[in-house]
Amino acid sequence: MANFDNEKIQEYLKNGAVVIDVRTDAEYAEGHVSGSEHIVLDRIPGNISTVKDLGKQVIAVCRSGARSGQATDFLKQHGIDIINGGPWENVDQYM
Repeated sequence: MANFDNEKIQEYLKNGAVVIDVRTDAEYAEGHVSGSEHIVLDRIPGNISTVKDLGKQVIAVCRSGARSGQATDFLKQHGIDIINGGPWENVDQYM
């Protein structure tokens, strides 16, 4: 498992960052970070403006960190201040 920057995650959360969960509907229904936004990975390209309109730093999460990594790389290319939080439980522990 990749090493996620937990200090940066906490810093982003302190700054009011929004958590975006890119897992499937079924996975999200099983548990997620309270107050997180849910945008399934394959819907991210169609939701760039939605994410930008949040006007906040973003932490992407999924099950293992792979899909959130893809979302992070993609949204970074569109000028969004985003980090990969990895597995949702990794971020949830700081909520």
